[in-house]
Amino acid sequence: MAKDVEDALCSLLRKTEFSLQLDESTLPGNEALLLAYVRFIKDGNLVQELLFAKELVTDTKGESTFLVLKAFFTENKIPFSNIMSVATDGGPSMTGSQRGFIAYLKQVAPDILAVHCVIHRQHLVAKRLSARLNRSLQYVITAINKIKSRSLNDRLFRQLCEQNDEQYNRLLLHTEVRRLSKGDCLSRFYRLFETVLEFFEEHDASLVENLKKFECDIAYLCDLYSKFNEMNLLLQGDDLNLIRTKAVICAFHSKLLLFKRNFARGEFSQFPNLYEMKKRQKVHDEDVEECCHHLEVLHWDFTERFEDVISMEIPNWVFNPFSPADNAELNLQEEIIELQMNEQMKVKLESGFHAFWLQPVIADLYPGLWSVVKKLLVPFPSSYLVEKGFSVVIDLLSKKRNRLQQ
Repeated sequence: MAKDVEDALCSLLRKTEFSLQLDESTLPGNEALLLAYVRFIKDGNLVQELLFAKELVTDTKGESTFLVLKAFFTENKIPFSNIMSVATDGGPSMTGSQRGFIAYLKQVAPDILAVHCVIHRQHLVAKRLSARLNRSLQYVITAINKIKSRSLNDRLFRQLCEQNDEQYNRLLLHTEVRRLSKGDCLSRFYRLFETVLEFFEEHDASLVENLKKFECDIAYLCDLYSKFNEMNLLLQGDDLNLIRTKAVICAFHSKLLLFKRNFARGEFSQFPNLYEMKKRQKVHDEDVEECCHHLEVLHWDFTERFEDVISMEIPNWVFNPFSPADNAELNLQEEIIELQMNEQMKVKLESGFHAFWLQPVIADLYPGLWSVVKKLLVPFPSSYLVEKGFSVVIDLLSKKRNRLQQ
């Protein structure tokens, strides 16, 4: 049955354009797994399917990844020319200019749109910290590790949380592998901040002193990473496209300078933990300067990493094809007029511009317009599906291993 499903999918991909999303990951048993997903239009709907899961037998270099993909395409007679775009993370094995996977793919599909996963880029921006903020974060990680890495400390801390009627009785571990885990980790830590201080009063007085000294930094980072996590959620999901991605990225990009301006005039209400500290008169001028400088640096880094997304132009007629054609590109104006004179099309727009452009007749009747729109709706903006797939695989392997151990 699985073979029949694969054959049916490959049959579709032989005759339709599609976007590709793939990445590799090393599993707990040191096996290297390559996952690939595709997105294409079928019967007026955007469809996403798992293309394959293949083991990389030797290494995870860009050439090895490409050869696995090439073998699959050759075996199933899928033309490389049908690939519109490919989304990967930004690792050298994928995006290296000479030996990266994208470089090899462009040798056989030179017009392909290569997309660097927006979630991965966001993670890289979030990691940018000043020396002071990084030091403050390290104090938090040290405290968490001292509690979580020793079973006795973990039990004693849980007991103390229960005595203090805390909402939670456990801290969360921070990991660099899990993107933006700092957000959840810091949020939980700051909720239990007073109990953490109480716990270390007898165990590590110097750590308590440093945590108190840099509480303002911790509160700021807690609030900031919560906002990063909110954006992260908006960049997930099966129906994300480049239009929605640009809106999310540009909004956050603008908010960073807004936060800086508000901080400069003493307004912290958009950062609730920092706001509470201000009400207790624990936010000083040097703290505000540190936060403002960091927000400015983040804005600059965002501008650099997301330059392609921020500068991407989306024509007004994409959202409203019945707006005046004069403002459209000259080579598309005639098709826009023809579309606007088609009374049946006006009814279809009531379902939204996304459903409007995915109608099967669009590509046939208005090929020029479709050539623009398809590049905005079909490409994957991130490698979210692949990462979700790896999480499922690792979870299944962990459950299987636990059953064997039992």
